[in-house]
Amino acid sequence: MKLTVVGGGSTYTPELIDGFARLRDTLPVEELVLVDPAPERLELVGGLARRIFAKQGHPGRIVTTFDLDAGVEGADAVLLQLRVGGQAAREQDETWPLECGCVGQETTGAGGLAKALRTVPVVLDIAERVRRTNPDAWIIDFTNPVGIVTRALLQAGHKAVGLCNVAIGFQRKFAGLLGVTPADVHLDHVGLNHLTWETGVRLGGPEGENVLPRLLGEHGDDIAADLSLPRVLLDRLGVVPSYYLRYFYAHDEVVRELRTKPSRASEVAEMERNLLKMYADPALDEKPALLAKRGGAYYSEAAVDLAASLLGGGGSPYQVVNTYNKGTLPFLPDDAVIEVQAAVGAKGATPLAVQDVDPLYAGLMANVTAYEDLALEAALRGGRDRVFRALLSHPLIGQYEYAEALTDQLIAHNREHLTWA
Repeated sequence: MKLTVVGGGSTYTPELIDGFARLRDTLPVEELVLVDPAPERLELVGGLARRIFAKQGHPGRIVTTFDLDAGVEGADAVLLQLRVGGQAAREQDETWPLECGCVGQETTGAGGLAKALRTVPVVLDIAERVRRTNPDAWIIDFTNPVGIVTRALLQAGHKAVGLCNVAIGFQRKFAGLLGVTPADVHLDHVGLNHLTWETGVRLGGPEGENVLPRLLGEHGDDIAADLSLPRVLLDRLGVVPSYYLRYFYAHDEVVRELRTKPSRASEVAEMERNLLKMYADPALDEKPALLAKRGGAYYSEAAVDLAASLLGGGGSPYQVVNTYNKGTLPFLPDDAVIEVQAAVGAKGATPLAVQDVDPLYAGLMANVTAYEDLALEAALRGGRDRVFRALLSHPLIGQYEYAEALTDQLIAHNREHLTWA
């Protein structure tokens, strides 16, 4: 089995490598190719990756290359984890929206749209090159904004599934609180990427006992603290929202916080500098503890599980993924990309049935889906007016004056990445 990671020079790649090494019985990788255009980073990450495999006794071969076509040729699956513009572009995404009093974040609002505009054309080009060299390969997208990027891939006819680590993080958290194994916890997870709610927590599978009321009753303070949301809100909702819902439920509070502290991008950039220094140490043969602060917890486990199921291996029968709606949520178009539990196998992901969704959540999902439609149109076709329409439609913006100003800012800060600007 051959897997290729595009963006393999990321400082986060050793987390993925560690998962491949530990879970080799689930996903027996014979060749792992790391593709990245930055040779210095790739050399450091590749060296550590080989040492991790060696230490854990993994027999697989690790190859590094900046040649995308060579890297994806013959791959059974291609994982996308790229960041167009790097942390410098992320720094901009997180700062210029604040000038209009709007949240600055890399996956939602104006910053999220900027990332989508930079990313979608690049990902589609990569996917086309994968299709030319190996049309049977699965594409697993971990590149944000996952919902929009995955929809672009599916709309173009690619064999693609989107992946996010939010659900597996909740699964691990709840399992620890309940004193059970993660495999015992099945989430009733519903929404769009980075706009999701846990409406049930079941023991043993989709038909198991819903212990969410007990979790909230006994551990509500702990869960609320992790989300930086008040306990009373969780009690009133009776569900556990993703921490990304804080940008919606406490928008103005978040803006005030963001204006008074360093950006997350600057923090991550500093971590990356330190991590690369560590990776250069030839004695290092395991992922360093600092990597846990980088973000993306449990990504490796989720990626291995998904790849194993898609490639006919021993992955979990049900996984939370991003895929076409296909009538699962009747208030959204069939071709909307939703994030829900799905049965995953060699033919792809089939969403499980979802019980009636509270209008409180359905309305926001419908609004953001409409925004994602317009965002994808802007990413595919360009143009100032399309950018403006997407920004005006976003529930975190929604005002003409803000949308006008943010459109100009977005284009000015991203001109080098926008072929039409």
